[in-house]
Amino acid sequence: MTAVTVSPKFQVVIPKDVRESMGIFSGQKIQMLTFRNRIELIPIKPIKQMKGFLKGINTNIKREKDRL
Repeated sequence: MTAVTVSPKFQVVIPKDVRESMGIFSGQKIQMLTFRNRIELIPIKPIKQMKGFLKGINTNIKREKDRL
């Protein structure tokens, strides 16, 4: 685990190895969530990059008769 320092302007630098492993690039939007006592950063991927990520998923589900 890598520790980072918060600047006087409350900024942090994402370490290079983390950026590279997550595919984060300059100017990319990142969603920030708080959960209990931690902060989570989630890279927002462009919609074009998401195309086909569900390929091969099984869409056959059993439905109740009143839900057809």
